[in-house]
Amino acid sequence: MLLLTGCAGDRHHKIVVSTVEQKMIVYEDGRPMASYPVSTSKYGTGDTMGSYKTPLGHFTLCQKIGSGAPSGMVFKDTKPTGEILLPNAFGRDPIVTRIFWLKGKESCNRNAYKRCIYIHGTPEERSLGHPKSYGCIRISSSDAIRLDESVGQGTEVEIIQKSLSRL
Repeated sequence: MLLLTGCAGDRHHKIVVSTVEQKMIVYEDGRPMASYPVSTSKYGTGDTMGSYKTPLGHFTLCQKIGSGAPSGMVFKDTKPTGEILLPNAFGRDPIVTRIFWLKGKESCNRNAYKRCIYIHGTPEERSLGHPKSYGCIRISSSDAIRLDESVGQGTEVEIIQKSLSRL
């Protein structure tokens, strides 16, 4: 059993990510309010330490990091560096703009928090819609800001390996 101390909060929103469609839908009180292209792991799905895979199942958005930071702000070890990257900056693939740290709620995703599995902004916006990440769920900087403004800490997140139309 996993303890989710400190993750309680937003019960009006839910985020569902499809690894099949490389898409995220944000729900408010059960109604879809936004849809964003994403990029999940190029190594597939799973939760093994060091696998670089995207874990599946139910999570809690346990921490929001970077609220108020400018679009493209680079984060290293969850701290802003002061460097700002434009979308599709050549040769760079850091975490940018916002970090939404996920904590698994099931045995199949219990390592997610220790693995630093995030939903986060990416300068690699041209790769959205395709599995290209190293385990995290990447979104555009503008979508990361919109997500930050609309959901709170404690939001339920579900990562599925099926079509969103089958929900």
